[in-house]
Amino acid sequence: MTTRAGRAILVCAGEPSGDLHGAAVVTALRKRYPGVRLEGCGGPRMADAGLEVLTGIDRLSAMGFLEVVGAIPRHAALLRRLVGQGRAGRYQLAVLIDYPGFHLRLGAALRRAGVPVLIYIAPQLWAWRPGRMPRLRKAADRLAVILPFEADWFHSRGMPSVFVGHPALDHARPTRSEARGSLGLTPDSRVLGIFPGSRNREIERHWPLFREVAMRMMAEGRCTSAIVAGTAEGSYPGAGPIGVVRDAAEVVFAAATAALIKSGTSTLEAALAGTPMVVGYRSTWSTYALARRLMTVDRIGLVNLVAGQDVVPEFWHLPVSAREMGDVLAPLLDPDSPEHQAQVTRLAMVGGKLGTPGAARRVAELAGELMV
Repeated sequence: MTTRAGRAILVCAGEPSGDLHGAAVVTALRKRYPGVRLEGCGGPRMADAGLEVLTGIDRLSAMGFLEVVGAIPRHAALLRRLVGQGRAGRYQLAVLIDYPGFHLRLGAALRRAGVPVLIYIAPQLWAWRPGRMPRLRKAADRLAVILPFEADWFHSRGMPSVFVGHPALDHARPTRSEARGSLGLTPDSRVLGIFPGSRNREIERHWPLFREVAMRMMAEGRCTSAIVAGTAEGSYPGAGPIGVVRDAAEVVFAAATAALIKSGTSTLEAALAGTPMVVGYRSTWSTYALARRLMTVDRIGLVNLVAGQDVVPEFWHLPVSAREMGDVLAPLLDPDSPEHQAQVTRLAMVGGKLGTPGAARRVAELAGELMV
């Protein structure tokens, strides 16, 4: 594909995880199309990769009712700006990464303006509110999906989709000995890794529950140490003997004998590290009741969804009990236990379903097929 001089590719992400994936896409696009201009919405990683940032993700990402309401004017202004540029013929393609609340609107408007749209990391309509499918069909010419079952699901509903593999396969991972050495842990330590989430509101919900479980595991001698995979700004009050390691989740995954994880992509990261886990999610009763009405799946852990069966235990049906979570977690902290060894075997099977490295490169290839 030969790009047209003077025209740009629009690349947009709306939150930190999208910035991480977007940086890899920007790098791949620059390598494949060295003369093309790349501009859009992103964070520091995408800027370092070579994106001309028009709006930073700190101006886009919002969580919670008041934050979302406050972000509406910014979203509307950005939408008008980008669509205006599309109508003026500036963009030969838009690559929109995750962040469906904004990108479904932006994609539909850009397509009406004559700009092809590739959405990378599709909204999980197979799990949540599938009635949005007509909106997605209007918003994208094609999807680049990252879970193995998604391509068939979207294809069957009239949305052209390509499975590009999971971007977690491209992350560098230390060995267990390297990770434990960097954390000052002995090779025979029994280490509990704690992953309460990446957003502050997630941490506030899950940290007290996860801390309670971890304190019990340490008090009972089930583990010799417990370590939180902390964020740069996350708060973990009352940690006591629990260590907090910030911005080094891959190190904690590699060092952990077993993990306690909030449902989400982290469960796949743990699977690729071969770390047995218990998945937990705590919500309010009102959120839980709404979710039960809107959900179309009976599992929330991506590990279990990819496997199509219960590979790891999940705790999310209210009330979530710290005691029950601890009872299931305890044998996983013993590397010689049947429970630990069986889960390691099943996790390897899940990892094998996630494709092969090179997701961003495949996204760049799809971009070339769509550019006008």
